[in-house]
Amino acid sequence: QVHLVESGGGLVQPGGSLRLSCSASGRTFSSYAMGWFRQSPGKEREFVAAISRSGSITYYSDSVKGRFTIARDNAKNTVYLQMNSLNAEDTAVYFCAAGGGSVVTVTKNADYWGQGTQVTVSS
Repeated sequence: QVHLVESGGGLVQPGGSLRLSCSASGRTFSSYAMGWFRQSPGKEREFVAAISRSGSITYYSDSVKGRFTIARDNAKNTVYLQMNSLNAEDTAVYFCAAGGGSVVTVTKNADYWGQGTQVTVSS
């Protein structure tokens, strides 16, 4: 069982940056591939980024590639999402996810989800 808690969301101006954090409970954080998803009102949840257990492999959606960076610190049981050059289309609730399968699997779905943190990009 993994309990995930996101933080770091908020209001930011277009072009600005935010860093989301996701803290995981449990002794086996390094056993899970981790991911970030987001959901905007009226839209389906979409994949944003994923990272392998060791952190050596990452995946990004085309919409965030080059602007967002996913990283993890297994010693701190935490995964991060650094978001730069934010625009209005990035406004959404961002969810942290953990999957016991491969990093490719967690780009599509996950075993555990956080409660989400709101990111609003507006002037």
